[in-house]
Amino acid sequence: MSKEETKALKQRLSSRIHMTDIRSIIHYVQGSDERKQELYALLFDTDEKVVAYYAGWVMSHFPKKENEWLFDKQDELIDLAMDCRYDGLRRQVLTILYRQPMRRSERVDFLDFCMEAMFSSRQPLAVQSLGIKIAYEICRLIPELNQELKAALDLVDEEELSPAIRAAKRNVLKAMKTGKSLQNF
Repeated sequence: MSKEETKALKQRLSSRIHMTDIRSIIHYVQGSDERKQELYALLFDTDEKVVAYYAGWVMSHFPKKENEWLFDKQDELIDLAMDCRYDGLRRQVLTILYRQPMRRSERVDFLDFCMEAMFSSRQPLAVQSLGIKIAYEICRLIPELNQELKAALDLVDEEELSPAIRAAKRNVLKAMKTGKSLQNF
């Protein structure tokens, strides 16, 4: 990818984009690891509220093959989700991570992050909801952790939760009965 193409992609992500733009950018990067890498690099741009956010928004809509390209970048994405300052970018990165299979991981710090985010009033509702869902995807592989997550979910009074968080909790509790991924529902 030439410097001009990289600059043009960053320029395109520097102002408001719409679904037609997202589809166009996805079409542009499809089949090219180099172009996907350029878009991925923009996810770490210093302009978290615009360039990085929009890069994340595009990647959260990747079709299956392009999404699979991101699987090897899971640790970097986890670090970004936990460390970024802008909640919008965090939501986009968590969405990307949620679309990936969670491996049996030594990333206890990420599970702790998700468990803390689940009911934190400091986190936006979308981050709380994704925290619940990702925590389940991690915990469902380890029975002891699955029970710990269930206990944490049972402790929270339904009436205190927003409809979005209540739905996420209900869906996770339903999935726990089958042991299946939420993505199979």
